[in-house]
Amino acid sequence: MLNIVYMGTPDFAVPALESIISEGHNVQAIFAQPDKPAGRGYNLRKPPVKICAEKHGIAVYQPEKLRDSDAEAVIKQLNPDIIVVAAYGQILPESILKLPRLGCVNIHASLLPRLRGAAPIQWAIYNGDKVTGITTMKMAKGLDTGDILEQAETEIGENETADSLHDRLSALGAKIIISTLNKLENGSITPRPQGDEFTYAPLIKKSMGEIDFSKTAREIYNMIRAFTPWPSAFTMLNGRRIKIVEAAVSDKTTKMPAGSVCFTDGAISAACGDGSVIDFLVIQPEGSGKMPADAFLRGHAVEIGAVLGK
Repeated sequence: MLNIVYMGTPDFAVPALESIISEGHNVQAIFAQPDKPAGRGYNLRKPPVKICAEKHGIAVYQPEKLRDSDAEAVIKQLNPDIIVVAAYGQILPESILKLPRLGCVNIHASLLPRLRGAAPIQWAIYNGDKVTGITTMKMAKGLDTGDILEQAETEIGENETADSLHDRLSALGAKIIISTLNKLENGSITPRPQGDEFTYAPLIKKSMGEIDFSKTAREIYNMIRAFTPWPSAFTMLNGRRIKIVEAAVSDKTTKMPAGSVCFTDGAISAACGDGSVIDFLVIQPEGSGKMPADAFLRGHAVEIGAVLGK
């Protein structure tokens, strides 16, 4: 049994916490991001990891910034064997990284050194990767630069969205962290350096959801899947913003300019940069609910040649 301080905030980090508790390790305390206002009333909402911690009667700390709080003093007093981090949302100062005797271990949702950074799940789909996975790593100074402890791979489905991949990787992380902790406890794991070839997965911004029709249909389709459920891919149609909920790469081609509506038989089909075509199957017009594109077409005039994005 290990004494563990756990640091995590969103849904992704809950299964690993539950798994660690079920395995019989002693989770001494939880660090999570502060409660945030949400919903129409802007009422404070507890992060999922805090809700989980309270269910198990575990102390919760929510400093705005680790560096400017008494977090280091709290952790020193707890004297954990290890700190486990999963999507916490803050960078750990070196002074905290050095505290536990077994160091700090991060559960990262990619096969490092590929896709270091804040949004590896989305960028794996956006880039058209066929495989991704979970890496447990020994944390070090720098962004996801630490030595690799263990990795587990999973294939990315042809039509998989970031939403479904998130849930699968979260479950995989809950499984692999137990293996990593057991091996660290008995000294049977050998960390290995990541090497010099790496890529980044920067933070996703809402503005990134605007569709660029100069890209291929496949690239746009990957982007739509990557940005589901947030920030969602969108474009403009007849001066109205529409969110793309479901789409497909068409087997048709066109010579119409990129961004033009080229077919309207059951879907809103748009020309892409190389003559390929993407079909928008389910959309959400601004101010309305989700609807099949053919239902939208029955109630709205969309002419062939109409230019999307304006």
